[in-house]
Amino acid sequence: MQKPDFIFEVSWEAVNKVGGINTVIASKAREMVKNYGSNYFLIGPYFKDKIIGQFEEIQAPEYFATIFTNIEKKGVKAHFGKWLIEGEPLVILLEFDALMPYLDSIKKELWDFYQVDSLGAGTDFNDPIVWGFGVGKFLEEFIASVPDKKVLGHFHEWLSGSPILYLKNKNVNLATVFTTHATTLGRSLASSNVDFYSNFDSIDPENEARVHFIQHKYKVEKSAAQSADVFTTVSEITAIEAEHFLGRAPDVTLPNGIDVEKFPTIEEITKQHSIQRNRIREFLIYYFFPYYTFDLKQTLFYFLGARYEFHNKGIDIFIKSLAKLNQKMKEEKSKKTVVSFIWVPAGVSGINKKLVKSREYFHDIMNSFEEVHDDLDETILYSLLTKEDVKVEDLFDEAFLRTLRNQIKRLKSSVDDAPLLATHDVIDPNDSILKALKENGLTNKEEDKVKVVFYPIYNSGSDGLLDLEYYESIQGAHFGAFPSFYEPWGYTPLESAGLGVASATTDLSGFGRYFKDKVKGKKYPGVYVIDRLKRKDEDVEEDLFKIMLEYSKFSHRERVQNKISAYNLAAQADWSIFAKEYFKAHQMALDKKYK
Repeated sequence: MQKPDFIFEVSWEAVNKVGGINTVIASKAREMVKNYGSNYFLIGPYFKDKIIGQFEEIQAPEYFATIFTNIEKKGVKAHFGKWLIEGEPLVILLEFDALMPYLDSIKKELWDFYQVDSLGAGTDFNDPIVWGFGVGKFLEEFIASVPDKKVLGHFHEWLSGSPILYLKNKNVNLATVFTTHATTLGRSLASSNVDFYSNFDSIDPENEARVHFIQHKYKVEKSAAQSADVFTTVSEITAIEAEHFLGRAPDVTLPNGIDVEKFPTIEEITKQHSIQRNRIREFLIYYFFPYYTFDLKQTLFYFLGARYEFHNKGIDIFIKSLAKLNQKMKEEKSKKTVVSFIWVPAGVSGINKKLVKSREYFHDIMNSFEEVHDDLDETILYSLLTKEDVKVEDLFDEAFLRTLRNQIKRLKSSVDDAPLLATHDVIDPNDSILKALKENGLTNKEEDKVKVVFYPIYNSGSDGLLDLEYYESIQGAHFGAFPSFYEPWGYTPLESAGLGVASATTDLSGFGRYFKDKVKGKKYPGVYVIDRLKRKDEDVEEDLFKIMLEYSKFSHRERVQNKISAYNLAAQADWSIFAKEYFKAHQMALDKKYK
């Protein structure tokens, strides 16, 4: 098998976390370095404020010196260093500010050769395009300096499509691989609630791209897909979409993996679940208990975590399924309670003031207990040994009890009406999630068996409420729901599985489609895959409702069985397995370019 003498993997998201592609590139870096060694380089944009703690600038190899000098004369300054992640891949970050005055001439070149209509395009298009031409200039210089070497470039998404077009025009001898992670048109149509999976034949891609004002991005993407030596995408479902919209069937599918070694062992998962579950329970005490109480030991935590794409991510399906679950559990007089978190960032103005008060009063109570904590264990043991019926008065003195009762009274009197639906004050008065919760009767009434908490900020670990990072939040939960309509791959169910948390996804997600046959028919699959392709939303809602209902009735042993199944499934998506598809694509490109 051929190996490139040098390989450059190009992405707008290298050392620039703006989306899911950053996770793909970062998580597989160790496998790429292991296979290609010091001749593997990532190329990304240079943003001084984003590289702190992520990038260490170091001396570049000597053979880069002349190249960097030459491209700086052309308006591109290179920063060479290491990305401070697993594998520490070598990275070249390119400044492109000095190229911005040439934006119009770059756009003209794209129009003349590829009919890219970019009039009226904003910075979300202009910046990647100009940076891409900077990447092209660098690769052009590099290849000219090593005429007898085999060089491969792997370019991700339309944002790094322009270097392929630049290099093709210059007839540069570079083997190219282009990967689309999601087509621009597919995402736009899905966001507009268009079921394009059922109507491919009736859709004119060029026209639809203009209608949604993405014709500039679409044309770059399509031109790059058709110009590359090898065209790839991340899943079977996106391959179908790409063939219809971009006019070329992918040569290879490159599924997204995880670095399993970075995830906890099953023993660690069990311990962490107890710790994070108790932290979530503490939060729920001051969120709900000032209004009414329920048995936290009989409470399950469900969740959905995603970007705010109400239809694409299946948030609408999740809410309607929860409403059905609530109704059914009430009818059956279930002893269980389900608290459903919606971890979806939205525009907020701050934590709700009522919740701030409840939190402060609750912490006052906890601080009071801290003051008597040292003597409490001994007092409880002594009371149990000497008395048949131990009362609260036997454990605490009268002054402490008086203070405690006043604190509890203050906590309960600090609220009115019903518990909040959202932890923060959401800016949009017509917020889709809050509107859907109310329309479906999920308003946190005392009699409701399904409670909801819309948590509209990123789980940072220091937000003043849960104070849990995203992975910690997942670890404390019991079940995740990701009923996506548009999900080219879908990291959330895979990450949940790696953390030992069962979930449901759909066959319209690349991950769900990939593992569908592996989990089909299993009683405890770990990941449930719902058929959504060419099915009505009502049918999908019903399926998710039934899965969540069944899960609420599982014994602890059955939930553990699902936890183990999920964990074992995640191991099958390790990058040590999936990276081989990348090497296969690279081999194909080399064979095509360097026969």
